[in-house]
Amino acid sequence: MRQDDVQWFTIVKWVHFALLNAEELGVTQANVEQMTASNNPSIRRLLGVEGEFGKGLGLETDFVTKVLKAVGNYGEIFDRNLGSGSRLRIDRALNKLWNQGELQYAPPIR
Repeated sequence: MRQDDVQWFTIVKWVHFALLNAEELGVTQANVEQMTASNNPSIRRLLGVEGEFGKGLGLETDFVTKVLKAVGNYGEIFDRNLGSGSRLRIDRALNKLWNQGELQYAPPIR
């Protein structure tokens, strides 16, 4: 990406964080629509049901819902392209979430 495109860099960074948060919260491509009815405020903010997270990035508030419907959460993307669902079958190892004892962590969406 262009070095001076700060907005695009910020969007890419927060999409990555949102994909990790979705995995941590159990939001998947298959259940994202149902999860919009969740009572969990973290899930509601992530999916744009509450708050205005997307607006701060110049996006719609439900942009994460649209991303998850299209590609799934981080774990789903990894499995499909690199992990057990791919020809490569690479073990996630240190690439697993922090709550699984490894390195991937994203700040919560507030």
